[in-house]
Amino acid sequence: MSSMFFLIVLIALMFGMTWWSSRKNKQRQGQVQDFRQTLKPGVEVATASGLLGKVVSVDLEKEQVVVDSEGSLSRWRIQAITKPPVVPAYVHDDEVDEEGNPLPEPEEELDGSQEGPAQSGGDPSGEHSEPSQDGHAADTEHQEPKVAEGSKEEPSGDRSVQD
Repeated sequence: MSSMFFLIVLIALMFGMTWWSSRKNKQRQGQVQDFRQTLKPGVEVATASGLLGKVVSVDLEKEQVVVDSEGSLSRWRIQAITKPPVVPAYVHDDEVDEEGNPLPEPEEELDGSQEGPAQSGGDPSGEHSEPSQDGHAADTEHQEPKVAEGSKEEPSGDRSVQD
């Protein structure tokens, strides 16, 4: 009795998955058909082979589209035309903090109350230098942290995501 119930549930599950899959495919086909019907000159498109360009003309009777890619015209079947890929904006590591939040814009002093490098007698960068043990000025602002031998810590720099 339990094996018969299990078999009925399994068959019902297979029919449900088939119905759900075909419904999603029909929705996707409808979206593609709408996109192809609304193609007009000036719309940015991509082809199935990866060519990026703008539509120059559309012939729905012959199902052909002429695409301009950097001055080169080419004729394509409408079935090969897709929406262009979305290119994400690149953000450099120096523009965000550790959590990925944008850093605030640096505010410049507009009142002129700060001494310039010529008045302070310091270096032109305006950074403070302290003499090192051997008497030479050492830039304490940009020194890499010293790592003890045998330590696995790497010096800081551009961070990359590793899988």
